[in-house]
Amino acid sequence: MRIAVAGATGNIGARTAGALERAAHEVVRISRSLGVDLISGDGLDAALRGVDVVVDATSYEAADRDDAVAYFGTATRNLLAAEQRAGVRHHVLLSIVGIDRLEGNAHYAGKREQERLVAESPVPWTIVPFTQFHDFAATVTSWTEEDGVAPIPPLLVQPIAPADVADILAETATGTPRGRHRDVAGPEPQDLVDMARRTCDARGHTVKLVPTWSSILGPEAAGNVLLPGEDARIAPTTFDEWLADAR
Repeated sequence: MRIAVAGATGNIGARTAGALERAAHEVVRISRSLGVDLISGDGLDAALRGVDVVVDATSYEAADRDDAVAYFGTATRNLLAAEQRAGVRHHVLLSIVGIDRLEGNAHYAGKREQERLVAESPVPWTIVPFTQFHDFAATVTSWTEEDGVAPIPPLLVQPIAPADVADILAETATGTPRGRHRDVAGPEPQDLVDMARRTCDARGHTVKLVPTWSSILGPEAAGNVLLPGEDARIAPTTFDEWLADAR
């Protein structure tokens, strides 16, 4: 199959493209750095020529809700419109577990807009919601660290390995459109603060972690808000296994 991956130079997009190529599919990488701009639409029609499936693994970090909604909305509209022109038969969207339960988060607001547009599109689709990735704790620490101190929310999460995410996206892309996929998570619940501590220790990075709800996510994310549903698909790689390989 000829499969395009949007966000192909990112954390998940690059892994997904690799997983598809290992399965002998022809991969078209879509990224601004590769000459295809989802916001302006430049290069999209040429990139999608002859493409059977599009996997959207794009990401965008914005502190402002309107900015996030505008970015994801514009990029998704442009991508879906180009898919219609090209006759793409399946749109696969990487999404996040729990985005409908956190109204105040800018990124999640953008992802909700993205999901809405995909679900309303005439292009057949599958939306796959994943829990946070194993490297999420380190990412949050990098966002908040200042002068050796990093505030971090005491979230309960059930993280998944980025490689497992890529494998499942690749599998989904080669299947038939399914609408909304069940939640996908890693095998074990984890405390985000403990994940951050263990990741920093493994990498030899010294930082004082301060558990607080005044950081990236507030108390509305406490408890089981970010955990997967009971019928979730469970990916195999544990946090310990990922951490051993990520050092």
